[in-house]
Amino acid sequence: MIEIKNISKNFGKLKALENVNLRFNKAECIALIGPNGCGKTTLIKTILGMVLPDSGDVFFNGQSIKNDTAYRKQLGYMPQIGRYPDNMTIGQVTEMIKGIRTQKEPQDKELADAFNLDKLSHKKMRTLSGGTTQKVSATLAFMFKPQVLILDEPTAGLDPIAAEILKAKIIAAKNDGCLILITSHLLSELEDIVSEIIFMQDGNVRFHKKVAELKADTGRETIAQSILHLLKSGTA
Repeated sequence: MIEIKNISKNFGKLKALENVNLRFNKAECIALIGPNGCGKTTLIKTILGMVLPDSGDVFFNGQSIKNDTAYRKQLGYMPQIGRYPDNMTIGQVTEMIKGIRTQKEPQDKELADAFNLDKLSHKKMRTLSGGTTQKVSATLAFMFKPQVLILDEPTAGLDPIAAEILKAKIIAAKNDGCLILITSHLLSELEDIVSEIIFMQDGNVRFHKKVAELKADTGRETIAQSILHLLKSGTA
């Protein structure tokens, strides 16, 4: 579904990505993890078309995304920190995004209903807590039933109940054939969600493995324990 071929990106002397090659398939939920500054955000923004690589290419369903914006209609993106016009209400932001997307298919309102956002539609964005803003971001990401979801620290700031609602929605989307990319520092949050792990460091992919394979290779029971074992052994 998405193929990344020989992507490199420098910001001045900083090598953000160095000859990265990856392939993501539908109906997978893939965790993109690594220390701060490892290249995760640059890779995500490259897939989104927000960063242009110095070399290499990204292919969506076999087609290069260079000079193409139509593929973005198949993406749903939930940023770590959603930034919206302060003076607009939740309802106005939702209608604005609907107008931008211009998709005629019925929208997915499951998260909006679960988070009771209709009751808050009159609230201005500047008055919202971080958690409520996250709920808005999650709702907008899923609303247009995209083929690909890119979720940046999706449970950060959410209360436990809201986090469980979102996790269940992520699993349901994967089961429906959606490709999901998740970045998170909370490895325990990923345990029941992700099927694959990508570990990045210094702009390079150290490994890309199925979760079951990762646990088998390390002899550990959890993702966090497996990653810690690899880091301690120096094999990551």
